[in-house]
Amino acid sequence: MTHSARLDMEQAARYKSGDFTSPGYYHLLQCKRVLMLQGPMGTFFNRVAKWLNGHRINVFKINFNGGDWLFHRHLNATNFRGKPEEFQDFLSGYLEQHGIDGIICFGDCRFYHQVGAELAAERKIPFFAFEEGYIRPNYITLERGGVNMHSLLSRSRQFYQNLPDVTVAQPKATNPSFMRVAGASMLYYGIGRLLKKAFPYYQHHRVFSVRYEARNWFRSWYRKHLNRRRDRPVMQELIGQHENRYFAVALQVYNDFQIRQHSPYDDVRDFIREVVASFSAHADATHHLVFKHHPMDRGQRDYRRLLNGLCDQYNLHGRVHYVHDIHLPTLLRKARGVVTINSTVGLSALHHGKSLQLMGRALYDIDGLTHQEGLDKFWHIQHQVDQELWRRFRNFLVTQTQLNGAFYGQDFQQLLRPNYAKAPAKLSRPLIFREHRV
Repeated sequence: MTHSARLDMEQAARYKSGDFTSPGYYHLLQCKRVLMLQGPMGTFFNRVAKWLNGHRINVFKINFNGGDWLFHRHLNATNFRGKPEEFQDFLSGYLEQHGIDGIICFGDCRFYHQVGAELAAERKIPFFAFEEGYIRPNYITLERGGVNMHSLLSRSRQFYQNLPDVTVAQPKATNPSFMRVAGASMLYYGIGRLLKKAFPYYQHHRVFSVRYEARNWFRSWYRKHLNRRRDRPVMQELIGQHENRYFAVALQVYNDFQIRQHSPYDDVRDFIREVVASFSAHADATHHLVFKHHPMDRGQRDYRRLLNGLCDQYNLHGRVHYVHDIHLPTLLRKARGVVTINSTVGLSALHHGKSLQLMGRALYDIDGLTHQEGLDKFWHIQHQVDQELWRRFRNFLVTQTQLNGAFYGQDFQQLLRPNYAKAPAKLSRPLIFREHRV
């Protein structure tokens, strides 16, 4: 069978030329036979499959565990029950047998998805990855080639400065549901455990245990209510007494692939230690440091003891604060600067015009947007965000990679809304999605 490289070459050329006429999802609609690997827990991929079928695209699915089977058993699905080292040969044969000309997944760093990306590159067929939105709330990401450091997007300041000026419409509210996330998670891990013998060699990217998951959800619920009382006086003090005199540090989920594959850290605790040590040695004695815990990591980790020990070590009691469920935009707006590894909170910081120091690799680590001189100098240098560059970068990011929707939202009509971009007359209108209630 002959496979064409046309889509990959076209997409790269469009990105380089600044062509807004073809958002990233356009190339998904050029495929005829699409293979889905793992999606988010729940029925999201079923809705995507129905939407693709509505565009006369045949959809195939591979299930890897009982949770996959539960949610996607009614698709044109095949169960992979082999060992991880056997998957490459299995997938290569599957792609050939079914004439697959496009692959979709959620989370491009999982083992099975990395194999899929490699085979897609070898066969010169497009590889698409869903992920949480780069821009939040009300967006999810769908990108060709992969996300973050696997993204095809340019890292050149000049590239974005030379883009045509466009205006992107505001997204509509998607109302994601915590209960849907929790329910899908419990079912996924529960059925995965019950059908473990049917998928004996499955390799999960995290702990694959319903007991572990249930314990974390309960602990998360408990800590959310406990931290709400703890956070209130801390935020009142920060806003009332230390506005523009504190640095916000956005923490990430401890086992996030963005930490494991796109940063120099083996553990978030190493990042915390480095930031506190640098702050102690180089920051102004009147400035404060505020660590913001990631809400999805609430049930797994708590860094209070670590931070207390570091405060003892560096004599920083009263200057280092630890918060959880506070209003993030307010924390960012009142901050002097923001530090993170490569979290999408960094994009929110740029939106608020805040000096930003990244400690890992991220697609938005671009001269003119982020501080480029290292953490030790960051505490004293008030780096100015190039707001015109930020606006052009953000608009390009939205039109090329973001979809107005939610994986667990109330209104799934908003699943794949068009990204309207008002471009100069010489550029044509983006392709319009037709919505399907599913």
